[in-house]
Amino acid sequence: MAHLVEPPHQVSLADYESIAQLSSAVRELRQEAESLLPVLDGHRVWMVNSTSQGGGVAELLPPLLSLMRELGVDANWLVMESDDPAFFRLTKRLHNLIHGQRDANLGAADRELYGQVSSDTAEMIARHISPGDVLVVHDPQPMGAGAMLRKKMDIEAIWRCHIGLDRETPETRAAWAFLDEYGSAYDHAVFTAPEYIPGCLAGRATIIHPAIDPLSHKNRELSVHKLVGILAAGALIAAPGPMPTPPFPQLAERLQRDETWAPATEPEDIGLLHRPIVTQISRWDRLKGFLPLMQGFAILKRELRQKSNLDEDHRRSLQLARLILAGPDPASIEDDPEGKEVLAELRKAYAGLEPDLQDDIAIILLPMSSAKHNALLVNALQRCSDIVAQNSLQEGFGLTATEAMWKHAAIMGSQAAGLRQQIRPGLDGCLVANPEDPREIAATLDDLLRDPGKREMLGRSAQQRVHDEFLVFTQVRRWLVLIANAIKTHWPSTGDPIRHPSTFFRNAPRGET
Repeated sequence: MAHLVEPPHQVSLADYESIAQLSSAVRELRQEAESLLPVLDGHRVWMVNSTSQGGGVAELLPPLLSLMRELGVDANWLVMESDDPAFFRLTKRLHNLIHGQRDANLGAADRELYGQVSSDTAEMIARHISPGDVLVVHDPQPMGAGAMLRKKMDIEAIWRCHIGLDRETPETRAAWAFLDEYGSAYDHAVFTAPEYIPGCLAGRATIIHPAIDPLSHKNRELSVHKLVGILAAGALIAAPGPMPTPPFPQLAERLQRDETWAPATEPEDIGLLHRPIVTQISRWDRLKGFLPLMQGFAILKRELRQKSNLDEDHRRSLQLARLILAGPDPASIEDDPEGKEVLAELRKAYAGLEPDLQDDIAIILLPMSSAKHNALLVNALQRCSDIVAQNSLQEGFGLTATEAMWKHAAIMGSQAAGLRQQIRPGLDGCLVANPEDPREIAATLDDLLRDPGKREMLGRSAQQRVHDEFLVFTQVRRWLVLIANAIKTHWPSTGDPIRHPSTFFRNAPRGET
């Protein structure tokens, strides 16, 4: 029901510090950690989530934990397991309800299922943790288990919620009512945005934004040779000649007109190296807005035929533009049973398009057998994209947008609260008001494809925004301060609580500011 995972991260603080644009952030992190380590000494930190691959949390934890360890913190990673698929269907419902979606009718059978799996998971986690430890539980899946452990053991328990909605609805009320008995057991909670904090956790919540690792395989710089090599190895382009590295064992696959899958170079090259490319990369989730994005791109292409007043560069850009919708094989994501259904809906919509539109839209499955290969393919795809879209109906934060911003791509996002935390409209990217309106999407894409200078300006600002606010060093600093403060508050003999005005939300617990 829970297993220990060794964070796969091979980059040291010295590696970051050797890069000019990162060195000052690393020095600040080292200085902060030195002042906090005496408080953290003797207290193990355990991060618990529901999967070790796929999704933002599984990508956040390795660099976070590895850097904590290098700084001297005893930090560890546990992943919960369940052989009951009904449990993950339930937690996916909770996920959707917190985003204001789906049926709000949660009954006694749901509570019994959640309670039973939580109890079994708590029993397994208890074999690893001890009194005096700090338990950080991520999202609804292991939330119940963490609450049960907090009631039985002298530990500090923190719940990290990566999702939320910036308004209250019957659906969000149903979700928080279901989770309230577990949330009340936690000493503290962490959210991505203040708008996400529900009333049951008000007064004991902190805001910490997610962050990216600039030297991960997904975000590190790629030379032209490496970029082309990755695309060829993953079958996103045909190899232009003899390649120094062999093809990846599992290749990217593209949906064909007959609804089968084949290597992404079939039936022809997508054009990543020479066409204007619009890309969205996410889990196959209805809330990611894949379908209206595809519909908007189709409108853009259809209406081009009727437009006679375009300048030649604009017309050529629209004629050559292609849309890539990419995501993981849903069978590889254990905690997301909805992925297959969403992908099936997209396949059906794609099958109904005209043949020339099918040529201009590529639905891609990225291999998940190797986390490294998957990350490199995402990196290469984003770097080949003129526009990276994140057309989310709701978005807890949206690290796929952060990653693309770091690569100075032009971003088309939505007004989802998580994306608003990152993208300043007209400065770091464009935000569509209604991600379910294909015509607004088409108009926004048209505006960006018409003006390469605007795309360049937005990309430069976006990269600076990520450098200042959303790199892993800032996230590690804020977690260290929060954990040290929690230790001092839980075990007062440790000393006076540490106060850090940049970390704690206004309604922080016990009078902190």
